[in-house]
Amino acid sequence: MKFIVNDHMVLIRAPEGSLAPYIASFSEWVIGQGYAQCSLRQRVRIAAGFSRWLAAKSVPLNGVSYQLAAQYLRYRAHRQRVCEGDATALRQFLDFLCTQGAIPAEKRRQRQLSPAERCAQAYERYLREERVLAKATIANYVPFAHDFLKDCFGSGPVRLSRLRAGDVVRFVQRRAPQMHLKTAKLLTTALRSFLRYGRYRGDIQLDLASAVPLVANWSMSTVPRAIEPDQVRQLLASISRRTAVGRRDYAILLLLARLGLRSGEVAFLELDDIDWKDGSLSVCGKGGRRLQLPLPADVGAAIVAYLQNGRPPSDSRRVFLRARAPVQGFLGPSAVGTVVRHALLRAGIAAPTTGAHQFRHGLATEMLRHGASLSEIGEVLGHQSPETTKIYAKVDLCALRTLALPWPAGVR
Repeated sequence: MKFIVNDHMVLIRAPEGSLAPYIASFSEWVIGQGYAQCSLRQRVRIAAGFSRWLAAKSVPLNGVSYQLAAQYLRYRAHRQRVCEGDATALRQFLDFLCTQGAIPAEKRRQRQLSPAERCAQAYERYLREERVLAKATIANYVPFAHDFLKDCFGSGPVRLSRLRAGDVVRFVQRRAPQMHLKTAKLLTTALRSFLRYGRYRGDIQLDLASAVPLVANWSMSTVPRAIEPDQVRQLLASISRRTAVGRRDYAILLLLARLGLRSGEVAFLELDDIDWKDGSLSVCGKGGRRLQLPLPADVGAAIVAYLQNGRPPSDSRRVFLRARAPVQGFLGPSAVGTVVRHALLRAGIAAPTTGAHQFRHGLATEMLRHGASLSEIGEVLGHQSPETTKIYAKVDLCALRTLALPWPAGVR
């Protein structure tokens, strides 16, 4: 006799075993996550099969574990064709049971950390709790500190008191030439921070931070790589707004092009950040600073089109959600970069880069061409220091030509 799980799912027979009462609610959860019908069927069937297997083994509810799930998958593989995603589907079912309090959360065995990893972990806590640095800064600094410790001590005990200036110099000399200039600069900054931390702890008596070699990084040595206005228009025109994903991507690209937002500011934009009555947008910029920006009519219309006819139902307060299940907000700024890269590829546009930041440079360059001052550009882009905005003076070629000296002897 067929068993109706819900409006979306029917099983050949009623579920058996201690997990049977949770299968219908698990099915509703899967639907709420935005999974397709085929994915729903896979998840419910493997959950029902696991519960039936547990019943055959007389396993009570309090005996269900992730280890038993692994055994069931091996048992199942010997009797039917294994489908891609079976292990993930079963793990999701167990994770769901944990959230429902039906089974205890998995106690994962902690991997034994090496001395270098333990020291880097302590440094990370110091940056987070003592220095209260931004997550992005910590994520940039800690790997360099770990690499330095591993280079100096290998897998053995970490004795910071044994470090000498030569160890610091040799590490930078080996690593810096292999890196991009900006990455090498970040390496030396992170290394100075870690060595000051070692002195703060009392493990290092010498001022080794001053022994870190300088990496040449001339101010304003490059020209911002900005996407051209014609390329922006071509890109926007290429986006199909007949689909939910197209409406989402079009709104994202408009935010980048019209307001010059950073990819992280777009990724983490929330519904409460938009003031529809006032026609403004509040974004969380670098250092947690809030920046209030006007919301252009075309950008607002694009966001509304996505919210009304594209955004999947979700409890998330993020404006932009993943198109594929599980339906949730973007995990980070790289998701916005992926949207830009795929859009450029589909449109066949040879832009200066494949990233999102070129729209920010493009907006600043276009503002400068239309007579905006550097202070106005800095205000729109949310720069904390005027020095950051000065780089755009280099793209105003007409103004720079007036500063050029005549060629000697009148030769052109």
